[in-house]
Amino acid sequence: MFGLPDLSDVSLTFMIPMIMAIGAVFLALQAVMSLFSTAQTQRIVNQRLQFKERFESTNEAMIELRKSRGLDEFGNFAMPLQWFNQLVVRSGLPYQPARWFGMSGIGGMVIAFAYMKLVGGFLTASGLALAIFALGPIIALKMVGAKRMKKLAQQLPDAMQIACRSLEAGHPVATAIALVAREMPDPIGTEFGMAADEVSYGMSLTNAVQRMAERAGDPDIELFAATVRLQEKTGGNLTELLKALATTIRERQTMRLKVRAASSEGRTSAMILTAAPFLVMLAIHLLRPEFYGDVIDTPLIRYSFAGLFTWMFIGNMVMRKMINFKM
Repeated sequence: MFGLPDLSDVSLTFMIPMIMAIGAVFLALQAVMSLFSTAQTQRIVNQRLQFKERFESTNEAMIELRKSRGLDEFGNFAMPLQWFNQLVVRSGLPYQPARWFGMSGIGGMVIAFAYMKLVGGFLTASGLALAIFALGPIIALKMVGAKRMKKLAQQLPDAMQIACRSLEAGHPVATAIALVAREMPDPIGTEFGMAADEVSYGMSLTNAVQRMAERAGDPDIELFAATVRLQEKTGGNLTELLKALATTIRERQTMRLKVRAASSEGRTSAMILTAAPFLVMLAIHLLRPEFYGDVIDTPLIRYSFAGLFTWMFIGNMVMRKMINFKM
């Protein structure tokens, strides 16, 4: 008589390989995540030091970095339109105007084609395409620059803490700024690095920090530059001034978050009021195409649409003014 196999032995035989397989998958996932994390850290560090890696001398790297940001070889604004030059520099993007306007031109043609298909009217579509072609890069640069300035303001207190520790260890101010450039990620690492390179090549610390504030365009960094200028003229303990400034900036950021939370209802209402007409028009066009199809070619309807869009734009500007608080 053959006996039945012991179920406990069978389950144990299957459980051990299963546990080993689960452990192997877990370790593989951990290895992949560690690999991506290391690659991300390396990418961030290389992004700040890529110009020094490509050139033999620091001077050549500094000049090329300035040119890539839309500055001349001496670090001054090089474009005739200074406001546009400030947008380019503060965005932190490589200066590629042909690519920017090419992308905006393609976007303008796509939107103009869609407008002609849905609404009609060659002149209105042409004006829309030209407006997108001219204003697209400017709006994109303003958005990227605002995001970059926000990140700069968030990184500035930590950067000043690093500078304070370096000063407390007995290092000079230029060495403290270079330490921030080496330890902090972009964008503040690049800005402090450019200031440190300018100091290394003979520029005064006050002028280098002032140029950094002009490139960044952030009021908190301007406050940092004013603190350095004040300390150079009147003397005093720069470490204590930077510690007090870091505390002040953190409190300002906390107040900004409170104001943003208080105005969140207004921003949500503005987004809903802006999106609602377009969603309704899209739903009507998909469900009842003949609703606008019979009268879409009437000149009065086209002028009415243009007037409605203009009125909606004015309303958005008013709502933006109501919920946009400056500090």
